Amino acid sequence: MNDETAELLFDVIGRLEKSIIARDCPAIVALRGERQLVLSDYDYLRDEQSATAFETRAAAKAQEIAATRWIFAVPQVWLITPDKVYSRAVSNHPLREGEQEAITWMSFDQSNGVDYGRVPYTRRPNGEPVFDDPEMFTVAVRPAEHMPGYTLLQACFPDS
Repeated sequence: MNDETAELLFDVIGRLEKSIIARDCPAIVALRGERQLVLSDYDYLRDEQSATAFETRAAAKAQEIAATRWIFAVPQVWLITPDKVYSRAVSNHPLREGEQEAITWMSFDQSNGVDYGRVPYTRRPNGEPVFDDPEMFTVAVRPAEHMPGYTLLQACFPDS
């Protein structure tokens, strides 16, 4: 990940952390091309149709501004098993055993390709989130259709 993409990543993560502290859970995408746009959607985690609609709108904006890089991030609940990573939408319900809240992110840079990662966080007894540093996956990741950013990536680059 180059410095410009890392700067954009920290901007998006910072925005999402502030939203989570305010008890909001939007999906956020920052697109940088001929100009920079930041889009958010509070219905993203509601259902698959809402998620797909937001990513499709974001892809249209990415093409409109000739985006050369973007960051997509959304809060989720993760359950990591020896074989798989499961994720679900965040909610007001307590976490189940083994679950952890995290900001899931995907980055795209025209010269460096796609990276994936997360920002795990825990909550103090009063509910205040405490965020870790962003992590980038160092193992090969093949995004599934339900992964945040997948529709955006496919709309921008159908052969990826």
